[in-house]
Amino acid sequence: IIQWSRDAVHLIQKVHTQDPGLYNSFGIFRSNFMSIVGHSGDLDFYHGTLRARDDNGKMIFDGVDYQQYDKYIEEEVRPWSYMKFPFFKSLGKENGWYKVGPLVRVQNCDQIPTPFADAERREFVDFGGGQPIHATLAYHWARMIELLHAAEVIADLLHDADLQGEDLVAPAGSRREEFVAMLEAPRGTLTHHYRVDDNDQVTMANLIVSTTCNNEAMNRAVGRIAEQKLSGEPVITEGLLNNIEVGIRAYDPCLSCATHALGQMPLEVTLVGADGSEIDRLARPA
Repeated sequence: IIQWSRDAVHLIQKVHTQDPGLYNSFGIFRSNFMSIVGHSGDLDFYHGTLRARDDNGKMIFDGVDYQQYDKYIEEEVRPWSYMKFPFFKSLGKENGWYKVGPLVRVQNCDQIPTPFADAERREFVDFGGGQPIHATLAYHWARMIELLHAAEVIADLLHDADLQGEDLVAPAGSRREEFVAMLEAPRGTLTHHYRVDDNDQVTMANLIVSTTCNNEAMNRAVGRIAEQKLSGEPVITEGLLNNIEVGIRAYDPCLSCATHALGQMPLEVTLVGADGSEIDRLARPA
């Protein structure tokens, strides 16, 4: 599996390096990014602190205890969407939105604590020439590097004495009236924040899931793809729908898994004129 994963990384690396004009410009835009990093700067999915950078790689904040996430992150509500739009308070809602996920984690950490994956991480970072890689399709390259890391970790865990022991139940922790849990899910940073009363009834719950963090980024990707792929004719084609779907799926949002059971993602694209009138519409049925 480790060798298979190494081959997968090299396959997608070859795709990017052989046709950089396509794969490194498709749906591209610049943005801030955020992830959890381990206390020593390692790639870590469960333990550590929050680190955020701007589109040039400059640190926005680092070493932030995620119990204090709400001092750094705010969520905007927009009238046309049920999904919220998180942003960094210090930068404001216009400039503070950010993306999460594999593309971020691989570039935001200082190293990956397994040798093969870290070697691939260094090649990935070098490909950016000293600047963060913002290409939408590079999410897949980074995702394969994380796959390789997972395979290496599994190989080590097979020899972990704790996993071979008989202690199967974690001891109960102390009761808390409020707590924040945060981890790096496959799609990106996932936040659960709860408060309970004396009867252990939940009085407040706030979830910022990975897809929500990437909400603005996915919208930007769709916009860039439309600018790049929409022909001079005021007609929406099946090819444009396919390209938009490719851009959305790069972020692996929850809605992809939730809507592809029948073999394709239901999708509707409307072309609207400057005066607000509908010029064209194409829908892919569910």
